[in-house]
Amino acid sequence: MKKILVLVCTVTFLFSFSQKTMNSVEYKSSSKVFNIKGLSQSVSIDCGSSKMILLSGQVPLDPEGNLVGNTVEDQTRQIFRNIENILRAYGGTGKDIIKMGIFVTDISKVSDFRKVRDEYINLENPPVSSLVEVNKLFKEGVLIEVEVTAVIKNK
Repeated sequence: MKKILVLVCTVTFLFSFSQKTMNSVEYKSSSKVFNIKGLSQSVSIDCGSSKMILLSGQVPLDPEGNLVGNTVEDQTRQIFRNIENILRAYGGTGKDIIKMGIFVTDISKVSDFRKVRDEYINLENPPVSSLVEVNKLFKEGVLIEVEVTAVIKNK
């Protein structure tokens, strides 16, 4: 009898704190950012009082798919425009970024990246990040790619 009572209490406890719906994951793409067939620009995971947003690696393409800029600084600016456009669709901005992965073809240009990045992120509580120098990115002329994770409070 005690085992049954413990089992009933445990099941009741677990169900009372579980999510009420199965719609906790949402995929979005912004028309203001070039959409690459076969991948989502972002996914949102409902965490209760906030949502975690995971973005695919962003590259310096305009909404029509044209490469923007031939310097790390110019390309970074386009990348952060793309990031901002996607985060705005969820009610956020670059200030909500908590994690950043940076892939650059010339690590000596990281100061050019940081100069632009600092215009968009929360400098009081900057995101954690990883920086990796790579030999080449997906398209000729692309010098940098940035992927981010953000947390945005639900309204």
